[in-house]
Amino acid sequence: MDDGTDAEYLAYVNGRVTALRRFAFLLCGDGHQTDDLLQETFTKLYARWPRICRVENVDAYVHTMIVRSFLDEKRRGWWRVGLFDSAPDRPTPEPAGFEEQTVVRAALSQVPPRQQAVLVLRFLCDKPVDEVAQILGCSPGTVKSQTSHGLNKLRRILGDRIPATNGEGGWR
Repeated sequence: MDDGTDAEYLAYVNGRVTALRRFAFLLCGDGHQTDDLLQETFTKLYARWPRICRVENVDAYVHTMIVRSFLDEKRRGWWRVGLFDSAPDRPTPEPAGFEEQTVVRAALSQVPPRQQAVLVLRFLCDKPVDEVAQILGCSPGTVKSQTSHGLNKLRRILGDRIPATNGEGGWR
């Protein structure tokens, strides 16, 4: 791109990378997978930037790209290519005080990927049903039913360990 759009792309990515990283982490719960999702998304975004920069809501478009990359990754399953000869070093332990987040993250990882995406978008990113439907490319009714099924699955998984919410869609 030599028509000045490189600067626009860099300005967008640099301005939104923190929020997009948080969003991707909420979806997958793993720092390395988050980085992979963002790298894949930013690469595709760069290739399509001349068209995408004219879209009315670029953030919604990029959120859709991240969710689709996340769902595609979940569909790949067991046959993913391993890049290591041996297991990588163990991650450093989480700082104290993250017990509820750890419980929720573990429970979310057991929910089917599409329901997981709906729950993250609806409750952790506080997106309205219509915007989630647009991001996932489905109807608002599908979002509502996936939300219901996902919440029921979380309730079954968590049982008595359900953390309290702060009333704004996030956990305290």
